[in-house]
Amino acid sequence: MEGRVCLVTGSTSGIGKEIAAGLAGMGATVVLAGRSREKCEAAVQEIAARGVPASQLSYFVADLSSQESVRQLAKEFIDNYDRLHVLVNNAGVFVQKRELTADVIERTFAVNHLAPFLLTNLLLDRLKAGAPSRIVTTSSIAHRGAKMDFADLQMSKSYGSIRAYGQSKLANILFTRELASRLQGTGVTANCFHPGAVRTNLVRGSGYGLVWGAASVFFASPEKGADTAVYLASSGEVEGVSGEYFVKRKQARASDPAYDSDAAERLWEASEKLTGLA
Repeated sequence: MEGRVCLVTGSTSGIGKEIAAGLAGMGATVVLAGRSREKCEAAVQEIAARGVPASQLSYFVADLSSQESVRQLAKEFIDNYDRLHVLVNNAGVFVQKRELTADVIERTFAVNHLAPFLLTNLLLDRLKAGAPSRIVTTSSIAHRGAKMDFADLQMSKSYGSIRAYGQSKLANILFTRELASRLQGTGVTANCFHPGAVRTNLVRGSGYGLVWGAASVFFASPEKGADTAVYLASSGEVEGVSGEYFVKRKQARASDPAYDSDAAERLWEASEKLTGLA
């Protein structure tokens, strides 16, 4: 990965930090993105302490619940780098009660789907300039049992935290598949993955926090959760593979709704309108 530039969102803790560390350890130049300067600097220092030269690490501060902040992140990256070889859309949230962002969008859908949709589209020229390049998005087995409710994507009528999270993870797969189709012939691939049950802070502060904390002793480490992402970002074994869903480094069958091409196109169009890209 020497000479390769990677941008990893949600990279100040958990899986994201381990993805950043893994890619940096392979020689890549890694740009971290996190919500606070303090957390970004702490993550950079921790990764550097593992033996990674500081020259390989940098960061931008961004709140991915804000589309203005996502656009600023893209601008800062474009202003500083002429190409991008790997974009890892990893940042995600689990929200117990329905909340609206500054853009008046339901927070789970905004952060887990619309932020990667917008950021990816804004950085496509840099990804194409870096081709062969790769887009990797963190989905989840939580997509199983979910469906896209196009009549109420933001669940204004009836909100459920698990249902909202599941729908956002299904959206990750539909986005990946539609993106892969649109990028055919560009040298840019797009894949997504399920990291497994991992000890992270995803549900901290929610009503599931205590249960999650008790069960987490049986979960995988963030480093193991990051393994498939690092594999998808770097391995020659998946060169040219695009539009797929992976579990433990293997292509896996997602739920049936994840292969609904009409739904994928409909989601893309709805996302363009919600992000102002239409």
